[in-house]
Amino acid sequence: MHEDVKKNMKLQWRPRDAMEYLLNKASGIMWAATSKAIRVELHKPFKKNIVMPQMLNMELQDLWATLDFALSFILFRSFMPLFLPRQMEMYTHACGMSNLTRLSEFILLGLSSRPEDQKPLFALFLSIYLVTLLGNLLIILAIHSDPQLQNPMYFFLSILSFADICYTTVIVPKMLVNFLSEKKTISYAGCLAQMYFFLVFGNMDSYLLAAMAIDHYVAICNPFHYVTVMNHRRCVLLLAFSAAFSCLHSLLHVLLVHQLTFCASNVIHHFFCDVNPVLKLSCSSTFMNEVVAMTEGLASVMAPFVCIIISYLRILFAVFKIPSVAGKRKAFSTCSSHLTVVTLFYGSISYVYFHPLSSYTVKDRIATVNYTVLTSMLNPFIYSLRNKDMKRGLEKLLNKVNYQRL
Repeated sequence: MHEDVKKNMKLQWRPRDAMEYLLNKASGIMWAATSKAIRVELHKPFKKNIVMPQMLNMELQDLWATLDFALSFILFRSFMPLFLPRQMEMYTHACGMSNLTRLSEFILLGLSSRPEDQKPLFALFLSIYLVTLLGNLLIILAIHSDPQLQNPMYFFLSILSFADICYTTVIVPKMLVNFLSEKKTISYAGCLAQMYFFLVFGNMDSYLLAAMAIDHYVAICNPFHYVTVMNHRRCVLLLAFSAAFSCLHSLLHVLLVHQLTFCASNVIHHFFCDVNPVLKLSCSSTFMNEVVAMTEGLASVMAPFVCIIISYLRILFAVFKIPSVAGKRKAFSTCSSHLTVVTLFYGSISYVYFHPLSSYTVKDRIATVNYTVLTSMLNPFIYSLRNKDMKRGLEKLLNKVNYQRL
């Protein structure tokens, strides 16, 4: 580091400096311990009287050194601005980057920039949002008020409805405000918060759809052990895993966005802070973000999708073995609602995200509306109109409300 920076860092020693120093040392110790543990694991297979070729050993050491440096750099650039802002400022000054200031706000262009479109779009999306809230709330209340709907499938459906409410609430209210406002801005912190919760509830949706596919598989292919396999404890564990992994996945991507530098335009060509449109504004390299998105991001999206595909392939083989036509029809009707939602959700996601960042266009904005807003609105109709148990539960709920009013 530059000598002037080193001198400036030694000028004052306050309690805050002591805390920063301890945090820095603690993170260094944790990283060293983790590195040592991974190195030990890497060398374990070669300790059982097996001699590692010298060339292979050198290549592994070079590979580990490269990974060690890359991960250390990511952690340094991601966490230092959060815990050590003063030192990060000195670091950027020493590296000649002090003229690249962080933006305080972004401008969301929305779906249309024409003034005459704003009020019709406001009316349309307000109607969609209210229908989404009402429909999903009715699903949740119907499931929790009817004892006959207290089973794993409807447990996951109620959580999916709650996630859909949160998912649309992260995006639509700010969108509605921007339709009627001339200043369509969002703060830097607000943008990152919106991106984080959008990713959290979007990933929760995909993992809940996978959990529902597993539930259908067990119910059709192993009905006699359904109660023991899909017990309440396992359902809660599946839900906890979905929530925990979604939070960690979202945190990783938001931290990587946080370490980027935005020094040119602050206009986001979208109606919310999605990852790809924000990355297009960065004047620093987004290579690491794109690599993580195409590896960890792709794996996190494809893992539940593969689980759904495998579950339905096994269901399909099991259904073909059912001798009666009525039995086959009942099995297919059980899965049809879920398959419709999966097709809508994953079809639009694959269209938007599985192509290069440079080709992100207006069509992607329209496709994003499909899985962020329309799918959440259609879910209650898909699950209630094609499900006799849900219809009965909704009728009981409405009758109970009418009786209490009388």
